[in-house]
Amino acid sequence: MKNIRVLDGGMSRELIRLGAELRQPEWSALALIETPEIVRQVHEEFIEAGADVITTNSYALVPFHIGEERFRAEGPTLIDLSGRLARAAADVESRRNILVAGSLPPIFGSYEPERFDGSRVQDYLAVLVENLAPHVDVWLGETLSLIAEGDAVRVAVEKTGKPFWISFTLDDEVTAINGDEPRLRSGEPVARAATWAAGAGAGALLFNCSRPEVMGNAIEVATSVLRENGAAIEVGVYANALDGDQDDGAANETLHDTRDDLNADAYSRFACQWAEAGATLIGGCCGIGAQHIHRLATALK
Repeated sequence: MKNIRVLDGGMSRELIRLGAELRQPEWSALALIETPEIVRQVHEEFIEAGADVITTNSYALVPFHIGEERFRAEGPTLIDLSGRLARAAADVESRRNILVAGSLPPIFGSYEPERFDGSRVQDYLAVLVENLAPHVDVWLGETLSLIAEGDAVRVAVEKTGKPFWISFTLDDEVTAINGDEPRLRSGEPVARAATWAAGAGAGALLFNCSRPEVMGNAIEVATSVLRENGAAIEVGVYANALDGDQDDGAANETLHDTRDDLNADAYSRFACQWAEAGATLIGGCCGIGAQHIHRLATALK
């Protein structure tokens, strides 16, 4: 296997496990407001579990979750806090170099590509980028449903001088699991997304917040397209453990149950398959906790 860098796992359920209260609509942003010490503890536990990259808890710091008024009034301070907490957790680790990834979420809602507004997106991304920039090593546009969201991230961070990774969420309905051409939730083919990434200057192309069963096919298509384009771009995966129809409600809008069958050992087996298929950045998304990350880190390293 190639050298694998381990990503962290999902933030929200680890916050709950450690005693933070999460309510809609703020969701994981509420922990920054009420119990920031638990946010840092989650980062530290993922590092202890073997993560080489931790992601700022800035995913819900958008008007979709905290409202327009609070975003304008408190957003910069909360975004800065999310960066400082991750940076502090990374810097206290003396045994390994831990990267901090600045989470840049889908501004207008997860799993909702039809709500994307290219005329307004930079106004919101600029606030996230400005306040995270002092603390992060790499940008992570994550859970993006269409290529235009990825390109918006590229534009937003291009003057920071920091590398950017783009992570798309995949269609993971039954037909997709059964081996149809892998597509983003927008319906755009993964092959087209990989071609875009090759020309956009992305440092990595990842797939996240979808069922693990659809990830292998996406990795194979992406690595093939990137190879054809001569693009030296890493490929990565961090799947979720959500149960049921994930498109019944937008991500983080409703609380999905997690799968009983996707324990640490089962998820680790998927991780090894992804590594064999060419992924070099591997972690977890919603419902994948520190125990999962510890197990896959042990297996991969």
